[in-house]
Amino acid sequence: MDLLRFGRDFKPDEEVILRDYLAIERTRLANERTLLSYIRSSLYLMLGGIAFFQLKDFPNFKFLGLISLVFSALFLFIGVYRFVLLKKSLKRLFYKSESKNEE
Repeated sequence: MDLLRFGRDFKPDEEVILRDYLAIERTRLANERTLLSYIRSSLYLMLGGIAFFQLKDFPNFKFLGLISLVFSALFLFIGVYRFVLLKKSLKRLFYKSESKNEE
């Protein structure tokens, strides 16, 4: 559950240069913005798929609706996966640079 927590993951420290800390914060915010974009795209595809299923006059569009729903789930999975991957990478990078400064 620690990965899904939004907010500050990094504590500003005297050892970390302000420029580096701000760069990490910008990257973290961009990562959250990208996740929200993936979620938005996934929801649009899901709505499109449901709309294709609702068309009674065109039964051939059910296949298109199914493809749209599959891509919706795929977009959501890819977005969450990339979010978690970058978040772990940022933590590892931040703490690695912090341990170098201590030595």
